[in-house]
Amino acid sequence: MAQASDTFNRSVLITKSDTVNFDGSTYAANAATKAIPADAIFVGGAGIVVAVFEDGTTGAFTVLAGTLLPLKCIRVNSTTTTATLMNALYQV
Repeated sequence: MAQASDTFNRSVLITKSDTVNFDGSTYAANAATKAIPADAIFVGGAGIVVAVFEDGTTGAFTVLAGTLLPLKCIRVNSTTTTATLMNALYQV
């Protein structure tokens, strides 16, 4: 599980979307190629983050600015998400 002391060596600026994953693919439960989940999300601006996990389920998290969410997720939905300045972090 990702923690604040972890070192990440890849960062992707998150563009909130209800259909497009961090890697540019679109979610489909039966897709042959699955999106690669981030190891964590850094949230620069406080608010709600609606994360989408590999199986298509979602979780809503209320966070403060500067929060590191240790979530293995593939997307942040634009609907309901109010947090800003988010980055998907990877250990590759």
